[in-house]
Amino acid sequence: MSFCDDEKATIWDEYRDAVNMTPKEVERWLETDESKGVGWTHDGEDESVGHQSGRRIVEIGHKRKGDLSDDDYQHMRKVIAYVHRHCAQSPGHDIESSRWRYSLMNWGHDPLKK
Repeated sequence: MSFCDDEKATIWDEYRDAVNMTPKEVERWLETDESKGVGWTHDGEDESVGHQSGRRIVEIGHKRKGDLSDDDYQHMRKVIAYVHRHCAQSPGHDIESSRWRYSLMNWGHDPLKK
């Protein structure tokens, strides 16, 4: 899939709103047991889909905007959709150490971060 400049601009803006953790914060988070303990995996894989996404988010975060590929923009759209969908399912209380928050953090979004 190829994206036009207007689509890229929209994706970029929405991604920057959805991903509120820095690449370094995501990288550190992915090393924790909490990060590794949440999410679902594809058959035969040890790493969760969200954890894999977090690694990709770190890669994207280290690129200059002009160096992003269509594959990067495709993943950014996936991240935006996940964060929006998952945020709508907030448990509403006791979120600080919840699996819900941990899963979102694997996708680069900390709901406690303003």
